[in-house]
Amino acid sequence: MKQNKSYLKLLILAVTVTIAGTAMAQVDLGIKAGLNLSSLHIQDQNGNRITGAQLTPGANLGLTFDIPVGYEFFIQPAALFSMKGAKMTYDANDYMWQDGSTSQNGDYTRINTYNVEVPINFLYKPQAGSGHFMIGVGPYFAYAAGGNYRSVLNGNTTTGKMEFINDYAKEDGNNNTLVLGKPFDVGGNILIGYEFYNRVSVQLNGQTSFSNLEPKDHGNRNGAVLRNGGLGISVGYRF
Repeated sequence: MKQNKSYLKLLILAVTVTIAGTAMAQVDLGIKAGLNLSSLHIQDQNGNRITGAQLTPGANLGLTFDIPVGYEFFIQPAALFSMKGAKMTYDANDYMWQDGSTSQNGDYTRINTYNVEVPINFLYKPQAGSGHFMIGVGPYFAYAAGGNYRSVLNGNTTTGKMEFINDYAKEDGNNNTLVLGKPFDVGGNILIGYEFYNRVSVQLNGQTSFSNLEPKDHGNRNGAVLRNGGLGISVGYRF
């Protein structure tokens, strides 16, 4: 129930951002869509880095709102649907399952998560030729609303749903469900791009979690670390 309330709060925030953005006369509404290349940063309970988490592709799509706050400076909140995840191989795959098996060459688990995301970037858009450079930085707030996985081990393929919980004590125990981490994520963005004279823009961005997404173990922190991270490229249009 608590997870549902958190999801509802973020969804309300996304809707509020959308309504407020479209209601303000000086705000320029925009749309954007693009490709994410995301992965996971993992450390075990002893602080050792777990390798083998590779980038995996996903999509992002949503609305942006450019709010002028000064000459060539803007605040740009957005309401997005964003796919994240990772391709887990070798040590990362073994750590994810922790069932005693050892991953061989060709074994992997591909994780896809579906997120409601509200980034709030502070943009500097200086004139450059007939358009504008775009340089931005800011936080994001995200909620994992669902997800799935596909695992290949010793030639056998299994699929199932991702589970997001704040404490392992709440794990449902379903064999076809894989626990990834906490559902609510807070992190930071950085972006650079160019907006052409016709208001079409192209941008590159990087993103990393500030939150530790590793669930607690019956109310106690176990010392492990799990964070999202990745790169992206998107195309946008400002109306």
